[in-house]
Amino acid sequence: MARTKHIPDHNVFEKVLALLFSDGEKSVTFASVASLCGLAPSTLVQRYHSCPQMLDAALVAAWQQVEAQTEAAIAASEGKGAQSLLKALAGLISTPALLNASLCRSNLIPRAKAWREMIEHALAARLVVSPRSTETAALIFAAWQGRLLWTAAGGKGFRLGEAIKRLG
Repeated sequence: MARTKHIPDHNVFEKVLALLFSDGEKSVTFASVASLCGLAPSTLVQRYHSCPQMLDAALVAAWQQVEAQTEAAIAASEGKGAQSLLKALAGLISTPALLNASLCRSNLIPRAKAWREMIEHALAARLVVSPRSTETAALIFAAWQGRLLWTAAGGKGFRLGEAIKRLG
């Protein structure tokens, strides 16, 4: 008879992602995750079989969360401009770190690409209709992600609203 899980997967995944985003992939071991979440390393082995599978499961769960939050932000900013959409997306979990970890895994690259396309499509719908709306939306997305990346790295940010006005 299987034991009940006292600590759900999403709690374990929070710890996995925290380690991954702060200290890198090599810091995610059964022992390090176990010490943070209160489960025995052997329990984690039983659940996930290997560290790469545990990492993949955590990243897939993170993408599910990001996709749901993105859909909600798109719906909440319907009828508003591109800047409103990007402000609504500001609360997403560490997307630059999630993207970085995902682009190293062939099974997650399509998910990252689909997320980018979802946002670019929503941005294009908020711009003045022109033959270049799709291209402009891609540039705004790149500027937004670049700003998030460099702000997290301590770089001086730029005014995204000004960039949107110039590009849009």
